[in-house]
Amino acid sequence: MKRILTAFLFLLVTPALAQLKHSRESQYPTYHGLIMAGYQGWFRAGGDGSGAQRFSYGDETRSGIDMWPDVSEYEKTYTTPFKLANGQPARFFSSYDKSTVDLHFKWMQQYGVDGVFMQRFFNNAKRHDSISGLILKNAFAAASKYKRAIAVMYDLSGLKASGEDCSAIIEDWKYLVDQLKVTNQPGAKTYLQENGKPVVAIWGIGFPDRPYNLRNIGLDRLIDFLKNDPVYGGCAVMLGVPTAWRTLNADCLPDPYLHTLIKQADIVLPWNVQRYSPLLHNDMDRFRDNLIEDLAWCRNNKVEYVPCVYPGFSWHNLSKYEFPDDVKPSGSIPRQGGRFYWQQITTALTAGASMLYVAMFDEVNEATAIFKASDQPPVSSTTPFINLDGKPSDHYLWLTGEAAKMLRNEIPVSTKMPERK
Repeated sequence: MKRILTAFLFLLVTPALAQLKHSRESQYPTYHGLIMAGYQGWFRAGGDGSGAQRFSYGDETRSGIDMWPDVSEYEKTYTTPFKLANGQPARFFSSYDKSTVDLHFKWMQQYGVDGVFMQRFFNNAKRHDSISGLILKNAFAAASKYKRAIAVMYDLSGLKASGEDCSAIIEDWKYLVDQLKVTNQPGAKTYLQENGKPVVAIWGIGFPDRPYNLRNIGLDRLIDFLKNDPVYGGCAVMLGVPTAWRTLNADCLPDPYLHTLIKQADIVLPWNVQRYSPLLHNDMDRFRDNLIEDLAWCRNNKVEYVPCVYPGFSWHNLSKYEFPDDVKPSGSIPRQGGRFYWQQITTALTAGASMLYVAMFDEVNEATAIFKASDQPPVSSTTPFINLDGKPSDHYLWLTGEAAKMLRNEIPVSTKMPERK
């Protein structure tokens, strides 16, 4: 009798506990109609107080970035070894500064970018890294201040094959919910929801170049926890998968277990960076055809679908020491002044997409950033940086805002890239 009474009391109390953990309120109750971007927030600079031993911009012998930010509006910037054409030292920002994160979210509001997924890497989750935690805290405060949607995206990069599994993410989600109040932030509630449930993304599932085995890292247990745990669950799960997730070939593991995992989730996000290029004839037709078939699969299996779009790609400087046998050319997937970005957006909307994911907001390592960047980067004989094809530094923020209007039918969908008056 006592055991029955205890179980009854647990059923009564548990929903109340869950309600205390996740706010039911959000200014963003659905992903539909939104353009979200990925936000790295990992950039460090000498003298920023983070204690970093290696600075993100590097130097002329070893740099990990291919794109230079426009730092004219930052409250704090830092001298780097690089020089501008006029001989002045080029300056860089630090994500560690609260003012930096605040400015980025201010830009989102100004240009109509709906919000971001904060990248939470496995190593950060495993040790509750204080620096990444501070950046996350600052981002949630800025999201509330500027009323931008925000959500957590766990990136499995860093998970090893030596007995590690997703248990660290389960514990980290409890930490984020309890300590950082990510799903119940002070002030305006802006955590992204889908069907009234907070969205949690898990990225890096089904890629063949990963050291971990898809079947033995506890992904099914992690998904079940996020969806069904009586206290920390009740979430909508989004999975970041390869472009060829549906056909299980090309850039994807040929393992049907991936489909089993996707059917347990709520949203699927295929990773399209480097998979399409304006240099390939009719590549947007291939993008369109894949989208249409992906959307049909998702409808049949009751899973939501969000296409990934990106402005361009360059990974020359980082690839020189990451992949010395396969060094990438600078600007290998050119932006074409925004034309490539706009083609992807309009192709996705015409195919029937109702939400978009932009890779990325601040990623200058692979030169996929849409935030304000410089058309006159540092001049170097050993470390080339891409320019913006003569476009203003805010060109991609502005284009993203225009795309958001099209997505919500506020302006007609047009394949012609808009021009500012």
